Amino acid sequence: MPSFSYEAITKQGDSFVGKISAASREEAFDKLREANITVTDLIEEKTKAIKKAKGKVSLADLSLFSRQVAAMISAGIPVTQALQTLSTQTANATLAAAITQIAQDVEGGSNLSDAFSQQGHIFSELYCSMIAAGETGGMLEKTLSALAVQLQKDRQLKEAVKSATTYPKMIGVFAIVLLIAMLVIMVPIFEGMIPDTVELNPITSAVFTLSGSIRAKYFFYIAGAILGFLGAKFGRKTAVAHRIWENNKMKLPLVGELISKTVLARFCRILATLLNGGVTAVQALESAGPTSGSDLISAAVKIAITEIENGRSINEALQDSGLFPPMLISMIAIGEEAGTLPSMLDKVAEFFEEDVESLSKNLGTALEPISLIMIGVVVGTMLISLYLPVFQATTASGS
Repeated sequence: MPSFSYEAITKQGDSFVGKISAASREEAFDKLREANITVTDLIEEKTKAIKKAKGKVSLADLSLFSRQVAAMISAGIPVTQALQTLSTQTANATLAAAITQIAQDVEGGSNLSDAFSQQGHIFSELYCSMIAAGETGGMLEKTLSALAVQLQKDRQLKEAVKSATTYPKMIGVFAIVLLIAMLVIMVPIFEGMIPDTVELNPITSAVFTLSGSIRAKYFFYIAGAILGFLGAKFGRKTAVAHRIWENNKMKLPLVGELISKTVLARFCRILATLLNGGVTAVQALESAGPTSGSDLISAAVKIAITEIENGRSINEALQDSGLFPPMLISMIAIGEEAGTLPSMLDKVAEFFEEDVESLSKNLGTALEPISLIMIGVVVGTMLISLYLPVFQATTASGS
């Protein structure tokens, strides 16, 4: 909404200046006249266009921002002033630009939740829903503090999963580089040492053929690797690949349980945060389901919402899907009966988060020897296939 600077005079003849937001110059005049302000000059301000930076905003950035806004509101600072201050102090350029735009939208007459929703590339549906609930219920400070905790917990879960898979990824990359180096450098040396009279075994013959093909047509292999990488990168974003992944990711060996408990921990934490923020159970489930990180959980929650609206309890509606463990259903039932559902969900979330941390450590411990064994098998097979013809040639020449 445009802003207008005006000059006016008081009844005593003293002049003063001010600003007002209005859709048009005529509306600005009408607003000032209704406020009994005698305007002598009215000029529309040129609003600077704010460019959206393309960088990423981490969960740590959002968590810190939420804590800072909550602290400033607690100190009695108006929301718009708090946002303006933080926009100049935030190191992340993308977040700073978004905060500046939000402050301008609020000054122009938008609701805070609507202003945040306009920055959906940074603030999730959950974040905007929480802001709307806090704004409506008059507990924005409490809501922002709860959001900061939620974002921090979410970041810890992601880091736990990431730390468990980093070492195996490094080992995999090392194994591929080692295999290529052996095929390109080591195999030709051994191939030149073996007389043509020696009959090659199938494994050695296959290794020599592959090595020669890579050295002669390396550009095809490089192009194939690039196309394969791009195909995997963009192919996983297709609807079919997404559906296959979502339907099977919690059944995978080793990592399936870790993914499942990560999803359940996020679902419980988000649901507890929303309920603590004053959101109704149905509205909380509507936000917690899609933001849990699983399409199966989201679909199950959607069905449960319909049943809850028809009079069933939350625990009964969620139990029918078979996706939620009995412990979680029991805790929800106890929380509903005792009227302490948010605190119960917080406890369950903490239990799952501790389990995820433990599982991630165990997963890392289990994957390390498996990765080393795989490298050993690859290197050992290569060495045997190379040395066996040499031994055969030496034995033949000796006899």
